[in-house]
Amino acid sequence: MEKLRVGIIGLGWFGEIHADTIVGIPNLELAALCTRTPERLEAMGQKYGVEKLYRDYHAMLADPEIDAVSVCTMWDQHTEPAIAALEAGKHVFLEKPIASTVAGAQKITAASKGSKGILYIGHVVRFNPRYRMAKQAIDEGRIGQIVALSSRRNIPAAWTPTILEKIGPIVGDAIHDSDIMMWITGDTVATAYAQTVSVRGLKHPDIGQTMYRFKGGATATLETVWCMPEKTPFDIDERMSIIGTEGIIHIQDTFPNLAIVDGNKLHSPDTTYWPLFNGVRGGALREEFEYFARTATSGAEVTIGTPEDATAALAATLAAEESARTGNVVQL
Repeated sequence: MEKLRVGIIGLGWFGEIHADTIVGIPNLELAALCTRTPERLEAMGQKYGVEKLYRDYHAMLADPEIDAVSVCTMWDQHTEPAIAALEAGKHVFLEKPIASTVAGAQKITAASKGSKGILYIGHVVRFNPRYRMAKQAIDEGRIGQIVALSSRRNIPAAWTPTILEKIGPIVGDAIHDSDIMMWITGDTVATAYAQTVSVRGLKHPDIGQTMYRFKGGATATLETVWCMPEKTPFDIDERMSIIGTEGIIHIQDTFPNLAIVDGNKLHSPDTTYWPLFNGVRGGALREEFEYFARTATSGAEVTIGTPEDATAALAATLAAEESARTGNVVQL
């Protein structure tokens, strides 16, 4: 079995989750780490037993023994390392959002067309089995024409003070549901309208409420609340309803699918996306990396997490954020 030697660029909390996932997949090898913070770099190198440690991603990309990179920098720092990696002929797993601007996304996409490596954009919700089964049922024609959709993706306030200084809930989380809605409808967003609420006075608002009209006529509402109370016993309140002319699909990932009571508190940890088992991540993120590895080693075309789909989701959420700022319906 061919093994891909992977380097990670960006070692924040999600870069570490990527590392936890990579080390558990037989045909991936965590071969290098890169971050600008020397203490973090040393600590992560010791944790994973990785000797190739870089503070400059260009030096990592110059290493011929690195086959692929996972880009986990902040969303406004995706464009340069992604393009540099593609130009170096590396396979690229780029976390969502693809970029912070549509122009940046288009530059990354253009770079991928001439690269020897593949470009995959990490829209992990497509690997959640509940959404995959919903997509399958829709493709089989079981609910007829989709006419309305709604989603909820809410997380506790404790998660978000640092994140909200960097990205807002619409682009940060509603982008998942935007991507899924376009995927299952096979349609694109025509107009976006949104309102936001700032609860804690951070750089970005805590709450985003979004409405879309799709080109085919369907409507959608998307709720993203990043300030659920401290005592909320679950990590995420995630739901989607899809209403068709002949049926309905309802997806729910909480309330709770696992309940653990310790002391005087009930916990409902993630069991879907990146659950941790004996130091190794499983769930949808593992399946996502396995897909990336299979596609890269086989030379197959990327059909999930394409830059075109990721750019469409980014454009929709940026339009929603523009609507929230201006109070106007934004045409795409």
